[in-house]
Amino acid sequence: MTPFAAPVRDARFVLEELLEHDSLSLPGFEETTPELVEAVLEEAARLAGEVWAPLNASGDSQGCRRREDGGVGVPDGFAEAYRAYAEGGWNGIGVAEALGGQGLPEVVASAVQEMLHGANMALGLCPMLTAGAIEALAHHGSAAQRARYLAPLVEGRWTGTMNLTEPQAGSDLSRVRTRAVPCPEEEGDHYRLTGQKIYITWGEHDCAENILHLVLARTPDAPEGNRGLSLFLVPKFLVNDDGSLGERNDVTCTSLEHKLGIHGSPTCTLSFGEQGGAIGYLIGEPGRGLNHMFTMMNEARHKVGLQGIGVAERACQQALAHALERTQGRRPPARGGRECIIAEHLDVKRMLLSMRARTDALRALALTCAARMDVARHAEDAEARQAAQARVDVLIPVVKAFSTDQAVDIASLGLQVHGGMGYVEETGAAQLLRDARIAPIYEGTNGIQALDLAGRKLTRDGGAALDGLIDEVEATARALSISEDLHYLGESLAAGAADLRLAASLVLEQSHDPELGPDAVQAHATPLLTLTGHVLCAWQMGRAALKAEAALADGSADPFYRAKLASADFALRHWLPVGRAQLAGIEAGMTRLADLDPASL
Repeated sequence: MTPFAAPVRDARFVLEELLEHDSLSLPGFEETTPELVEAVLEEAARLAGEVWAPLNASGDSQGCRRREDGGVGVPDGFAEAYRAYAEGGWNGIGVAEALGGQGLPEVVASAVQEMLHGANMALGLCPMLTAGAIEALAHHGSAAQRARYLAPLVEGRWTGTMNLTEPQAGSDLSRVRTRAVPCPEEEGDHYRLTGQKIYITWGEHDCAENILHLVLARTPDAPEGNRGLSLFLVPKFLVNDDGSLGERNDVTCTSLEHKLGIHGSPTCTLSFGEQGGAIGYLIGEPGRGLNHMFTMMNEARHKVGLQGIGVAERACQQALAHALERTQGRRPPARGGRECIIAEHLDVKRMLLSMRARTDALRALALTCAARMDVARHAEDAEARQAAQARVDVLIPVVKAFSTDQAVDIASLGLQVHGGMGYVEETGAAQLLRDARIAPIYEGTNGIQALDLAGRKLTRDGGAALDGLIDEVEATARALSISEDLHYLGESLAAGAADLRLAASLVLEQSHDPELGPDAVQAHATPLLTLTGHVLCAWQMGRAALKAEAALADGSADPFYRAKLASADFALRHWLPVGRAQLAGIEAGMTRLADLDPASL
């Protein structure tokens, strides 16, 4: 398998040149300098490339194993690699200093997370979920809960999980049946939980001292539906008043899933209350568990998008390395006719450029979203915070769904570059495709993300937040259009922006139809999200082209900028038209789809 080199130069290009380190100007980041950020990225790249990445293939082949005592053993080396991560302070990189973290901007933490997921996605899932648990506790936990549980999570001594779905529920969490019964006053302020949760990522392992499960459950008097769900903290080991670990709680791993990919990540079925009830503590308000959990889920959805980008980056590197060393076929007579490496074939060049252009664009969009998170959390002006959050709300479903869909296609294309060698496991190309395939499914399927964009985010403000984004896309198109060398990219980007504005208005208009509204949103949500992703990614590459052109005009001889121009050209002239075709599907309407009897297929 090709060694993994974390994309430090590409991350720096986004942070320094596209975003101009705007997060560093926010309150709280006065001591975070560009030099410090560069050092952080370099050190994260070392951890990713030298410690995590070498375990990716062995973790996939060895997998996890459930022990007779109900514990779970992870692949060899994973526990040591996780401890190296935790001891290096990486778990708290984006956590506020007041909570014991490093206090760096979210955009920097996101760049680091992409590197780690590219190195080893299965291992990266563990701290990713812990980050979500930290967010949920920081926002909704009581002062006592924060004092007791946050520090070990931030330090990485303990890890966190999300316990949402159950066998009968799937994505419909209104059907959750796990029960939480309040204990008598003399026992304390806790509850006893009984029930079963499935698909719990890193639900049991031996990498950390303790695991804190955040669990959706119903109290005895709770109404049916989502409003009856509350959120509970259920430790694997109970925590004494002095912070030491006490007895084992009544929560056990009853089985491990046998999955297509991410074999190094234990996906567990957890049983609560086999011995009388697992002790749990209410987080936040009763009946608002799903609302509180969304704090964790939004964090996770953005990071799942970064997972996809990390895998796509590794697929790019492996495909390019193979194409540069694999000799097969000959050049056409017009180009000499000699035997050549496959990277010289134009179809292979097309695949390599497609992979690179898309990966670069996805990274820029995800980090742009993270930079808006920084503004939403830290800007002094309340109006600026609100506007930034509105943009984050629109971008997160796009980053999650579009990035992961594209990652699967990029990993598949990487396998294609390898040819038959990609279809066998020894090259590692197949593992990337298998690992990437879960990302469009978990943390809310990509169809659910599309419904969130079209059915909630678009209708909530009448499309205002998306319109604001399109305005910026059009501004970039105008800037490109006045460039003698890039005007054709401006024309393409302007056409894509116009298509997106029209598509959004059509979906918004149909959503208000009292009879067709819900069906129209269902039918057009995925095409709308796909078009949105293409246009916003093309926007990022248009911005990259402007920066690259300026650098070359200033005399830079760095081939990095010429490569960025090639990627931008592909993104705007070859990839964007694929996304623009989604408008035709939206304009075609939904009558045939609505009338279809699936049983007739």
